[in-house]
Amino acid sequence: MNTYDILVVGGGAAGFFAAITAAEVAPGCKIAILEKGKEVLQKVKVSGGGRCNLTHACFDPKELVQHYPRGAKELLGPFHRFAPGDTLEWFEKRGVPTKIEEDGRIFPVSDQSQSVIDCLRGEAKKFGIHIHSKHNVNYVAPPTDSDPLWSVRTTQYQSFSAPILMIASGGSPAMWKLLKALGHEMVAPVPSLFTFNISDPRISGLAGLSLPEIQVKIPDNKLESAGPGLITHWGLSGPGILRLSAWGARELNGLQYTFPLEINWLGNRSAQRISQLLQGLKQQSARRQLSSPVSLDLPHRLWQQLVTFSGIPPEKRWGNLTSEELEHLGTLLSKSLLKVKGKSTFKEEFVTAGGIALKEIHFKHFESKRFPNLFFAGEVLDIDAITGGFNFQAAWTGGWIAGQAIGRRFEV
Repeated sequence: MNTYDILVVGGGAAGFFAAITAAEVAPGCKIAILEKGKEVLQKVKVSGGGRCNLTHACFDPKELVQHYPRGAKELLGPFHRFAPGDTLEWFEKRGVPTKIEEDGRIFPVSDQSQSVIDCLRGEAKKFGIHIHSKHNVNYVAPPTDSDPLWSVRTTQYQSFSAPILMIASGGSPAMWKLLKALGHEMVAPVPSLFTFNISDPRISGLAGLSLPEIQVKIPDNKLESAGPGLITHWGLSGPGILRLSAWGARELNGLQYTFPLEINWLGNRSAQRISQLLQGLKQQSARRQLSSPVSLDLPHRLWQQLVTFSGIPPEKRWGNLTSEELEHLGTLLSKSLLKVKGKSTFKEEFVTAGGIALKEIHFKHFESKRFPNLFFAGEVLDIDAITGGFNFQAAWTGGWIAGQAIGRRFEV
């Protein structure tokens, strides 16, 4: 039996942050991290294309929580205690300077996720935190009258025990099953942050084409989003699409990822405004062919395919367009209806909506309401966010607050 003061299940961002924070508060504690994989901090490693999108430059907690489809209400108080500014200060004090990019995402100046990994591993080593990789937990038992310690076993046939247990295992189905067996209510997992599979002649052959701003919505549904878009080999991606997938994670799962998608290719421009723009082009570019470049903040190659799809001869001149043809073009720009048939997710960006029901957690300490000295942080909770560093911020915040509470349990 390996006995510790604190056991942390999960060697990711939340788990490391909780272990390090607890060690800072109570330096003499014996702490172990149990990680099922061969390596720790794998999501940190691949985040942001290997650059590690640490957090986001959204420093007002009230504004910050608006980026969380699930968990916004519960995170408001915690974000007042540990927010993005605190994350930046924490890493910079430990030798990881950061930078804010134009879109608000924050990265280490090195543009290398290894800088963050080295920092976290270095802090863990400094405090003597034991890291056990390839230890997949398959048994958890709470303290009893005869045994005041949490008991944990792993697939390596090793047993661990500690008075305090921290779970930061992410979206592990096996761990969720164990937590359900303990009596915790679990919200069924569904994917979040995914791209849409679409086969349509309007976007065929345009993979890699960036769209400055699109507005997307699902007809007969309140779900809608806006933001930059990206045409891919399999359909549509980009922040505008990912936001819609995050807020609609459960609804889209219920539709089995098959639904109509209405797109305004010109972002927030209204149908009336687009009609006015087309009328202006008819007057100002009367002698130019319809397929020639237009000043609509729209990629020319996409415009050409929309024209082809419209059935209007591309060599027709703007001045010769009928009112019906202009109306048809306006509808294509403001209300193109495409059919989504499936989704695509990527391991490095994969986020799960689901986990421990939030009503079961005391968010002052990120502690279980069912069991004292059982703490949670990260994706094991039914909390998730849109892309841009927000999911990591929830992990840092939860890990820090839980670590503070855990460490104080050992203060004399």
